[in-house]
Amino acid sequence: MSTIRVVWGSASGPTAMASYDAALADAGVENYNLVPVSSVIPAGVDVEAVGTAPDLGPAGDRLTVVEARATTAEPGRVSAALAWAQSIDDGPGLFYETAGEMDGEDVERRVREGLAAGQELRDWAFGDPRVAVESAPAESGTHTTALVLAVYGESEPVL
Repeated sequence: MSTIRVVWGSASGPTAMASYDAALADAGVENYNLVPVSSVIPAGVDVEAVGTAPDLGPAGDRLTVVEARATTAEPGRVSAALAWAQSIDDGPGLFYETAGEMDGEDVERRVREGLAAGQELRDWAFGDPRVAVESAPAESGTHTTALVLAVYGESEPVL
């Protein structure tokens, strides 16, 4: 059975890209080329919340992901959340993502509302939803990124 791993991280840096790269490193996926997809979970797949990704293949390979990400240069807090639910009959499922300059409780509430709305659009019997949240304080004079990713399987060569 294929596996989708949910990973998360946060970090600060001198630029928006530096903080994003460091947050990817915190999640264990800094050495891959990320290819975003929309939020449908294929049937017959395990989804595991692991925090930090294991070795998923050679550096420079492609990883398919659903990404919740927020970056700020303002003081305050930045948060990202990914919610998911799968069909009870081993059928397809959904990811929903939300991120922004808000606290962890607010981002979790919003992502749960989004997932519930997505479930209402589909004629699938869903199991209980799960949520992963990453939240980090942001200080003036630096960029801060929080992210949560659903990583589909192992990496694949780009070329």
